[in-house]
Amino acid sequence: MEHLMTRQLDLILKEGGADYDWQTELEVVPKYLDERGKNWLKGILAELGGNGTLPLLEKLKFDFKIGRQLILWDEELHFNRYRLATFRSEMYQELSFPFVESYKRLCRTYEKEALKAGMPQRIWSGPPVAGNLFGKAGDPGDFSGNGASGWKLLAYNNAQIDLQTRIHGFKLLRLNPYETLMTGGSLKRLDQLLVNPKEEQRMVIYNWLMRRLG
Repeated sequence: MEHLMTRQLDLILKEGGADYDWQTELEVVPKYLDERGKNWLKGILAELGGNGTLPLLEKLKFDFKIGRQLILWDEELHFNRYRLATFRSEMYQELSFPFVESYKRLCRTYEKEALKAGMPQRIWSGPPVAGNLFGKAGDPGDFSGNGASGWKLLAYNNAQIDLQTRIHGFKLLRLNPYETLMTGGSLKRLDQLLVNPKEEQRMVIYNWLMRRLG
């Protein structure tokens, strides 16, 4: 989704001379998902308290594509107990995703930030499919009962994205607000740098991103 952070990253990539596509989509080929993959997704759905027919995304949206690498910006809402639950799946043990350990830590640390972004009813409850899969959401901010159906759907879809990009032959780079970069003699958060980066900071971000892409 286009917002300030991805617009700034777009300008930084353009300024650095990168060859990339912005706001790209990946059409999902259903036959690529084998029984093992389906079982992983069924397990994740069950871990989140879901039931019914296994829902599968037909296309995936990404912020950037550079060669066979796809880049996604994960906002604060993505870091919560439900996303943490997805990482219990054997999928994350058998497939190597470099972001998993850091994302586990972020999910444990920054759920309060997710609450700031995810309290509106349309986000907490999610679209109708969220209620169908996970039941009616509880009151916003209340995790004691059924919790946030919309958040659960987001976590499940993130796990789908992780798996589908891998089986379609792409490497996925997930970026988040809590990344830290050394610039000007101190560590600064990526989201703070991207608000209005100076020329030197734009170069630091570009070089850091290129290193992450390998």
